[in-house]
Amino acid sequence: MNELVRQHTALDDSDLEWLHLLVSEWQLLSDLSFADLVLWVPTRDGTRYVSVAQMRPNTGPTSYQDDMVGHLVPRGRRPMLDAALDEGRIVREGDPEWREEVPVRVESIPVRREGRVLGVIARNTNLLTVRTPSRLELTYLQSASDLAQMIAAGSFPFPGQQVDMDASPRVGDGLIRLDADGVVQYASPNALSAYHRLGLAADLVGHHLGQTTAELAPTRGPVDEALAKVASGWAPREFEIEAHDGVIQFRAIPLKPKGTRIGSLVLCRDVTELRRRERELITKDATIREIHHRVKNNLQTVAALLRLQARRIDSERGREALEEAVRRVGSIAIVHETLSQNLDERVEFDDIADRVLAMVAEISPGKVTGRRSGRFGILDAEVATPLSMVLTEVLQNALEHGFREGDTGTVEVSAVRGGTSKEARLLVTVQDDGVGLPEGFDPHRSGNLGLQIVRTLVEGELGGSFDMVPAPGRGTRVILDIPVQTQK
Repeated sequence: MNELVRQHTALDDSDLEWLHLLVSEWQLLSDLSFADLVLWVPTRDGTRYVSVAQMRPNTGPTSYQDDMVGHLVPRGRRPMLDAALDEGRIVREGDPEWREEVPVRVESIPVRREGRVLGVIARNTNLLTVRTPSRLELTYLQSASDLAQMIAAGSFPFPGQQVDMDASPRVGDGLIRLDADGVVQYASPNALSAYHRLGLAADLVGHHLGQTTAELAPTRGPVDEALAKVASGWAPREFEIEAHDGVIQFRAIPLKPKGTRIGSLVLCRDVTELRRRERELITKDATIREIHHRVKNNLQTVAALLRLQARRIDSERGREALEEAVRRVGSIAIVHETLSQNLDERVEFDDIADRVLAMVAEISPGKVTGRRSGRFGILDAEVATPLSMVLTEVLQNALEHGFREGDTGTVEVSAVRGGTSKEARLLVTVQDDGVGLPEGFDPHRSGNLGLQIVRTLVEGELGGSFDMVPAPGRGTRVILDIPVQTQK
């Protein structure tokens, strides 16, 4: 819609914002009217109309099989559009149109903002299935007429009240029509079922909705008075009530077709199961985070015990082996600590890589600087945990075997994500400028425990490839190629 309005019309950004607000609300008008809506805006030169938005009803058959957005129509071809735009009134005159052997009633509703008519809504009703209307349908149509008059007067939609139609109650979920005093004139079967869920045993018609709702809600005191007023539809509001193990979501819409409030529409939806599932997910997420937190604490305890044991061993090789184990456990603990702070089983791995780099750099025999370039991005937990161990082993190997006591140098970790959406890959390179590889060294046959761990994790658990080659000029380069899921 933005592109069409800016390309073809003279409307400014504030006018466009009003149209967006209207389009966010007009599913309500479409469902109440049992009709398709098409928003036509006059072009910059005033010779044509361009259709910038379209809505089909959930309550009846469509009048348009094709998408009308983007169509251009010259002035004069549709006189009802011209009359609504020029005279600023709702136009209903005219015989039904026939489209593919289907009779369609066409009406035009001017869209007014601050005294100016920005465009026209063409309301198209498929008359093929017309029958004697029920009380529900008559209430729908009367409410649609009131809303149409409010749009033509510029009092609907309500400024600052943009609604998420996916989250708000819809017409079919449950509808209650109130008079100016807040007394129920009509309640649809679904609306009545929602109130029965809250504990109401009687009918709603003839009762004051605000007072009835306040009596059902498990609140007392000043809150009751506020709830009674909101439920009476005095102002556009959304709210929820939980009572008798039921949760009902409400939306109140004041009706002021001629500037004076004549009543209200209250839409309601039973969201009991939805809220129950949300609570279960919240509880599950909290439990998972707590598990990760406890695993991290246990791993830190294990690391502390290994560190204590290392201090009591006289053998230098035994002490070094335990210290390596401490770092391996520590790298896993970092991942679980990060997971304990997230709502899902995915982590931002760049922070983990930086912490692993800092942890391993503590063992540097000389003045070696570590740095990272590129981004690992977000990774699933099943990738992050083994990758953190692989990174720990590769960095530890580089610092221990690439540099001697007193050496200075650099170890750089770089990460690049690429590939297609189905076969995304992460390329990780760890390069140092140390002494390099011994002559005839084969990383795929080495008996070094650290490299055995790397090979097992990369090729077996991560399904990737691992290689270690001389770096250009000086030092060693380790290359990890790992398949990953694309970031959502």
